[in-house]
Amino acid sequence: MLLGASALVQSEFGVPASLGARMSDVNGQRQNWGRLALARLRACRWLLAVAAIAVIAASAFADLSAFVAPLAIIALVAAAVVLPQPAERLAMDGAAFAEAGPLPQLSAENLAAAVTDPLIVFDRTATIIHANAAASSIFGNLAAGMSLPLKFRAPEMQVLIDEILAGSVWSRTIDHIDKLPVERVYRVSASAIGHGTGLYVLVFKDQSEARRIDRMRADFIANASHEMRTPLASIAGFIETLRGPARNDPAAREQFLQIMQNQTKRMARLIDDLLSLSRLEMKPFLRPGTRVDLREVVESVIDSLAPLAKDGALAVERDFAEGPLEAPGDRDELYQVFENLLENACKYGQAGGRVIVSIARSDKGPEPSIDVTMRDFGPGIAEEHIPRVTERFYRVEVETTRPQKGTGLGLSIVKHILTRHNARLSIESELGKGAAFTVHLPTN
Repeated sequence: MLLGASALVQSEFGVPASLGARMSDVNGQRQNWGRLALARLRACRWLLAVAAIAVIAASAFADLSAFVAPLAIIALVAAAVVLPQPAERLAMDGAAFAEAGPLPQLSAENLAAAVTDPLIVFDRTATIIHANAAASSIFGNLAAGMSLPLKFRAPEMQVLIDEILAGSVWSRTIDHIDKLPVERVYRVSASAIGHGTGLYVLVFKDQSEARRIDRMRADFIANASHEMRTPLASIAGFIETLRGPARNDPAAREQFLQIMQNQTKRMARLIDDLLSLSRLEMKPFLRPGTRVDLREVVESVIDSLAPLAKDGALAVERDFAEGPLEAPGDRDELYQVFENLLENACKYGQAGGRVIVSIARSDKGPEPSIDVTMRDFGPGIAEEHIPRVTERFYRVEVETTRPQKGTGLGLSIVKHILTRHNARLSIESELGKGAAFTVHLPTN
């Protein structure tokens, strides 16, 4: 749309080579008024000619007869009646100008500034003629007169510029990666402006977010496939062993069957977590519902995970505020949140010997909230891992937790559920001193 408008302005009004001095809004308005005045004079040209003749005749022959002036007036009136009326032509001219609208008054620079993507106009010598604000903001100072190949030194950009200037292609699109100050991926389109203008344009479309999503999707598929392949390979190996060397060994058969059952449960948990994530992503926001008694929910979670805490020789300590502790939400989903967090605390906090579960009211955030914290005293999490622990399948490898690996989806599910509840998760940790996961639930 921008290129077509620029070509229209150039072909109709003779735009000079310099983009900055091509047109101004004032000159455009003056041209429009001049054209309208000329159109009115052209439409009335016959009537004006008859009037001029009548005036000349009345002046020249006024002394010969007293009837010359009245006759001139009668001829002027007759001409006004008989000759074609200019009103229709004026209406048509006015309609034409109205149809054109204010577009002829816009300069190509105004149109380029309206484009949100980076846009650079250059000439046959690959010299920058104009760069819009988006281009200058992303690529730094792009002053008129700067060499385009010196600014973009990537081989693919050099080939693109050379092909467009050589006229071998009318337009072409490539992918360009700009690594400074941060890596960004752009889909760059180059094309000529109009026919024979000697001007060309580069438009940069940011593809970084789309590439990131594609990478996440590919990583997710690879991780999910790996998580499923491992237990399947284990089960297949034990089946082969039971059919061969362990066919008549009851003790080995019982051991292998128990391992196969554990691997089957692991696959079932993985599938359940994947289905939970899918359901949460399909419904990212939770409508206001009933109020949930957080004290009762957390107590239920502690009771359900008591066997896990006992196996790890952990003591679960409670630190609950007095009074009602309620927040709007879905009880089952919040139960899943606290279950995942307490299970992780029990797995990571075995070395510390205890886990503290606290519920408190808070006014520190943008709105009043109830904060539920699961604090362990295990090895902790390194600072570089904290921003990524809620990613799918992302795990922090710790020696004490290797025998109890989960699916790697628990914290991702927690993040999605809290997003549905307009809540948030904060993580505090220090290596060697444990970690604290806090859920901040708004009370309204």
